[in-house]
Amino acid sequence: MSVASGLLADARARAGLSQAALARKAGIPRSVLNAYERGNRQPGADALAAILAAAGFELRLAPRIDLERNARVLSEVLDLAERLPWRPRRTLSFPPFHREVG
Repeated sequence: MSVASGLLADARARAGLSQAALARKAGIPRSVLNAYERGNRQPGADALAAILAAAGFELRLAPRIDLERNARVLSEVLDLAERLPWRPRRTLSFPPFHREVG
């Protein structure tokens, strides 16, 4: 099963449509939709977007989030932060807070 065939089958199932109903809404023959869902044919990007839109979905491009890479980078940053020299300051480095009484 290709990515496109999985998307189409999932979108159709979520929309509660038969292949015939979705094909009618998308303006394509049912046999073509069946071939797309089975992975026997690959729809172009425009055809995929149109069929998904007919099912009530939108095809969007979004950046992929690599959680493992992000976790590794965060760990490296925290390790580096722990190695930085640190000395506590004896006095505050910002102006004191004055409260007006009145």
